[in-house]
Amino acid sequence: MIPDFSLCRFRVGGAPPHLGLISGEKLYDLTASGRHQYTDMSAWLETAAGSAEEAFSTLEQMADELQALAAADSLLQGDTEMRLLAPLDEQEVWACGVTYEMSREARMRESGEPTIYGRVYDAARPEIFFKSTPHRVVGPDEPVAIRGDSGWDVPEAEMVLVVTPQMQIVGYTVGNDMSSREIEGENPLYLPQAKVYDRSCALGPFVRLAKDFDPLDQAVVCVVKRDGEEIFRGETRTSSIHRPLSDLVSYLGRCNSFPKGVFVMTGTGIVPPDSFSLQEDDIIEITFEGLGTLRNPVIELPV
Repeated sequence: MIPDFSLCRFRVGGAPPHLGLISGEKLYDLTASGRHQYTDMSAWLETAAGSAEEAFSTLEQMADELQALAAADSLLQGDTEMRLLAPLDEQEVWACGVTYEMSREARMRESGEPTIYGRVYDAARPEIFFKSTPHRVVGPDEPVAIRGDSGWDVPEAEMVLVVTPQMQIVGYTVGNDMSSREIEGENPLYLPQAKVYDRSCALGPFVRLAKDFDPLDQAVVCVVKRDGEEIFRGETRTSSIHRPLSDLVSYLGRCNSFPKGVFVMTGTGIVPPDSFSLQEDDIIEITFEGLGTLRNPVIELPV
């Protein structure tokens, strides 16, 4: 499924990345228009800051003015030169934890200090931590990684907020917050090592723009396949998120700035059983209703 009225980053052959618009099942090359605000995702987020409705209206006009580059589904066909990329370029990725009841219970089980997760679930201030720089992020069909020094590793299916420099939510995408439960469970202070490493974050395929879309009424499915067989399936709904999305963004923006915008992961409501761990060559597929499917194979990074 390709969400209508969405943005994407794509590359044709060896050309530089371009910013694309999906409208009416067609792909429009915004960067090729030559307009500065469509140079890349950073430029568009800067333009949309403080004037999202105007930015959306201008995009709708672009679909009328430009000639379509291709059918939108050509982006999903692996036999073409056109390739989808992760939707960010210069943005940091931050993540919010313990936003679903299921996540709270899992982290309390894994941790040597379980009460801290129970307290943060009900506290006014959410858990927010740094997740990734752009060079550590992978896009659709690119490998995510498990660490060679961890024996308990899981995917985390998360809705991701696309936020302007003025901390306004202008879009949504699919995210995989790869996590070493072994490292994090050993000591909560090891959270950065459990969460922040090469290929530990996947984003995409599309940015569904925040117009005529309810982000808190969407079904979520996470599937892991091994040797062609489904070995895990989990489901939830975004309506189970414990905190208002605006609160997560507001706390992140306190005493902090993001001049190129920021991508914010909103936590997971799907947790595999404690006996489950990812292995190299597994395939992870995360589907959010209204946002599409993010698919990534798994590799192991040596120490």
